[in-house]
Amino acid sequence: MSASQKPATAADREAADWFARLGSKSVSTEALQAFFTWREIPENAAAYKRQEANWDRIGQLKGDPEIHAMLQDAGRPKSRRSFGGRWLGPAVMALVFAGVGVGIYQVYYAQTAYETDVGEQKSIQLADGSFVRLDTDSRIRVRLNGAGRKVELLEGQALFKVAHDARRPFTVSAGGATVTALGTVFDVRRSSQGVEVVLVEGKVRVQAAGGPDQTLTPNQSAHTTRQGAKAQPIDAMTATSWADGRLVFSGTPLQKAVSEVNRYLTHKIELDAPDVADTVISGTFRAGDRTAFVSAASDLFSLEAQPQPGGAVKLVPHRTKNP
Repeated sequence: MSASQKPATAADREAADWFARLGSKSVSTEALQAFFTWREIPENAAAYKRQEANWDRIGQLKGDPEIHAMLQDAGRPKSRRSFGGRWLGPAVMALVFAGVGVGIYQVYYAQTAYETDVGEQKSIQLADGSFVRLDTDSRIRVRLNGAGRKVELLEGQALFKVAHDARRPFTVSAGGATVTALGTVFDVRRSSQGVEVVLVEGKVRVQAAGGPDQTLTPNQSAHTTRQGAKAQPIDAMTATSWADGRLVFSGTPLQKAVSEVNRYLTHKIELDAPDVADTVISGTFRAGDRTAFVSAASDLFSLEAQPQPGGAVKLVPHRTKNP
């Protein structure tokens, strides 16, 4: 009996189950902790590595329509299985039925998604040991396997603390930009103006359509547009202060500060004061604390806060009363 045909052990079956569970759309923190505890046993760790290797072999065959059809059929309960009258050979059959086939299929096509509501932040530990801090109104999709670690930032902003693994690059895609790291801390934000990457620790490579790659060092950022990526210096601690629940403004135009504060509010702030919209503001505010920001802006710029239908508040120039 060859190595690929050995019967699956209990650890192999548990590994297949974990692989499928970690590929589901929702993975709890408790489940991840249980997985890390399970993987501390050497036999289980080896079984999980075999699972990743089998996953890679399935990935190499994903373009074969016969294999695709076979995997789909394998995932459906039937009294008899038919593969279109074609004999696919023992090697391929072993990939599907050697104790882990259906689990591999589930993980290959499944991706884990995480999201936050407006005003919510979330800390996530991925199965590889990396951490993600998801900002307000944000959404990511994660796929981890033996060949690589891929995250797609679908909306909003996220801070990544990447576990070092030279064998499996960690990439984050957002719009037309791709950020590649091996072990580092960086922030990615996606908006209608493009994608911004801020490097806190380590080194990352930023790829953007329409321009050359940019390699960032700590306290650098890259803003990507259709013309490519442009690197520039930045205070990374200030730029990522949102991860601690703080919004730090340093010489920030009032209109821009209002827009940033509004990202954390369901009931927004409307600025109707053209004369001071470009005047800069500096200060630190707790994310989601509308009252503190409105009070500070009103005092600094002689503005009046007017409640609006639906819960919004409008800042307008303070009216001077006649004596």
